Amino acid sequence: MLIRKIALAGVVTVVLGGAPVWSQDSVQSSIRTVPSIAVPATVSLGGTVVPIRDVTFAAQIPGRVESIAGEEGEFFEEGAELIAINIDNLLAKRRAAWANLANAEASLRNAGVQYSREIISPYGGEANDSMGGLGSMMKSFTNPMQGFMGGSTPGMDRYAQRYQQGTRIEQARGQITAARASIEEIDSSIRDAKSVAPFKGVITKKLVEVGDPVQPGQPLLKFADMSQLQIKVEVPARLMPGVTMGQVVQARLDVGDVEIPARVVQIFPVADPDRHTVTVKLELPQGAPGGAGMYAEVMINDINAKVRELPVVPKDALVWRGSLPGIYVMNANKKRELRLVRTGDEVGADGIAILSGLKAGEQIYIKGADAEKSNSSWN
Repeated sequence: MLIRKIALAGVVTVVLGGAPVWSQDSVQSSIRTVPSIAVPATVSLGGTVVPIRDVTFAAQIPGRVESIAGEEGEFFEEGAELIAINIDNLLAKRRAAWANLANAEASLRNAGVQYSREIISPYGGEANDSMGGLGSMMKSFTNPMQGFMGGSTPGMDRYAQRYQQGTRIEQARGQITAARASIEEIDSSIRDAKSVAPFKGVITKKLVEVGDPVQPGQPLLKFADMSQLQIKVEVPARLMPGVTMGQVVQARLDVGDVEIPARVVQIFPVADPDRHTVTVKLELPQGAPGGAGMYAEVMINDINAKVRELPVVPKDALVWRGSLPGIYVMNANKKRELRLVRTGDEVGADGIAILSGLKAGEQIYIKGADAEKSNSSWN
C-alpha cells in the first residue's frame, strides 16, 4: 500500500493508496487547505438492471391456450406447470396410433402362422382339408410329373411360397415399429404442450391469455429468477482494457440516486460488429434497491485517458442549497465565501473529488453550518 504525507499550511494529510484520510488533529480544525490527488479518468455508461436468469416460453405445437398458472409477479417453485395448450387432437391421434399398433401385431401373428404352415404342410390349405387330404396326395404325384415334363419346379415353388410368407412377417414387424414411433412422436408433442418452471422465479410478463390460438414459435410467457439482480451494460471496445473479471466498480441506481458497488461476473467473448461494444454483466449485492428493468449507471475506468489531479475535500465541507452543493472558501479578503462546486467520485472513506469550482491549495471552512451563523473573518 502506498503511504505518503502531504504537509499543507501546517495541516498533515495522510494518503493511503492515493485517497486522502484526514488526521484527528485536522478534523478538529475549522480551516483546511485543499489537497489534490491523482484520480483516474472514468466514463459513466448507462445500463439496465436484469435478473440473473430469465426465459421466454414459446409454443412448440399449434393449438389453443388452455391454462396459465398465475399473473405477473407470482412466485413458483421449480417444476411447477406454468402454461398448457389444449391436447384433445393429440389424444385422438394417440388412440388411432394404438389401434394401428394392435392391427400390426395381429398381422404379425397371422403371418407367423402362415409361415409355419408353409414349412410343415407345404401343399396344405382349405382345398386339401375339404378333400380329406386327397388333394395333398394328388399333388405329391402330379408335382413330380410336372417337373419331369417341364411344367414347373416343385422346389422353387416351395421356396417362393416360404419367402412370400416370410416377407409378410417382416412387413408386419415394420408396421409395428412405425406404429410405436408414431405413439412416441405424439407423446413428445403432448409433453411440449406444457411449460414448467426450470428454476424458482416469478412470472414477469404474460404474452397470451387463456383461449388464445397459438402457432409454433409464438412467445407465450416470460419467467425470471429475481433472487439476484445484475446490471447489463454495453461497454465500448476501447474501454475494455479497464474491465476485468471480479473487478468492483461503482454503480448508480435510478432509485433515489443510490450508489453501490457492483462486481463484474460475465464478459461476453465477442463484440457487437455494428456498435463495436462488448456486453458486460455486473452483480449487485443482495438487498440492492430497485428491480429488473430499471436504469443504472456504471463507472468504468478509462486507462487510455490521462490521470487528472483533482482537489479533494471532506464530505463535511459540503453545504447543500437544494440540490446544489457548495463549499465555504476563504476569499482574498480573508472572508468566508460560499462557492458552488461540481462533485465527482468519492475518495477514500470521507473524501470527495471536486470537478470544478475549487482549486488545490485554497483554504476551506469545514463546518459550514457554523459559518452561516458567523459574520467574522477567519483570522
